[in-house]
Amino acid sequence: MTTNRGLLTAVAVPLLLLGACARPGVAGEAGEAGAPASAAPVTESATTDPTIALRVEYRGGFVPAETIPSRIPLFSIYADGRAISEGPVTLIYPGAALPNLREITLSEAQLRDLTAGAVAAGVTSGVDFGTPGVADIPSTRITVVTAGGEQVVEVMALSEARPDDASLTAQQQAARKKLSDFVASLHALFAEAASPAAKPYPAQRLAVLATPYQDAGDGLAGAPVKWPAADLPGGFLNEELRINCLTVEGAVKDEVLALAAKANERTPWESAGKKWQIKFRPLLPDEKECADLRRQA
Repeated sequence: MTTNRGLLTAVAVPLLLLGACARPGVAGEAGEAGAPASAAPVTESATTDPTIALRVEYRGGFVPAETIPSRIPLFSIYADGRAISEGPVTLIYPGAALPNLREITLSEAQLRDLTAGAVAAGVTSGVDFGTPGVADIPSTRITVVTAGGEQVVEVMALSEARPDDASLTAQQQAARKKLSDFVASLHALFAEAASPAAKPYPAQRLAVLATPYQDAGDGLAGAPVKWPAADLPGGFLNEELRINCLTVEGAVKDEVLALAAKANERTPWESAGKKWQIKFRPLLPDEKECADLRRQA
């Protein structure tokens, strides 16, 4: 059975809370304060444009702090027509170490239709989506850039609010339904049967978020893997929360990806005599370094 990790956010909250109880948020005592470790920038091709045209992402929610920087936007659509989302994943535990990022290429007409559709669906200032009577659920943030400039809306519990929620007026429910239908159309665009067909997203850089490894004692983590790159955990991404991050690219990134493809999300990684738990976050075209992940915190 497969599903999309992004769609699992709401139902996964109880599991994440259990994880928070089992694993203290003490990430990376070995890290040093200051800028996170990062490799030299890569020059983008002159034929690409990493400017965001449309993005849909989750924000907040009652989840462990260390999971937020690794969270991948539901949809990132760029001015050059590249569109990136996380594809289906097998429902097993522990899950794969690497996210299944997929990319499609949109025509200029498709791109225009999507940005216009976002505005028509309510991604514009002044629309009242209300606040439903639910708690601890991520909000959905949608950004669209058109000739008239950037528009951003953030809607609490867009898909989770009940249709009979007394905290919402009929007009607010209608606005939320229109926006939810637009997001559903993006999911349909990326479906396996959609045209154009999706292909794996070839990230140029990979962010590595490391926390000290804690063995759950259930034997599911597998054998430790020797980390092949610069010593973990890297510099602090968030010193207060003690979240560490470094980036890899080029041949080193390819070596890391080859090892991670055989690992799972619980695999321990050995570096400088210590074991680390890693969350891998492929950087998107508009992201160059660990610091770019701070926008999600």
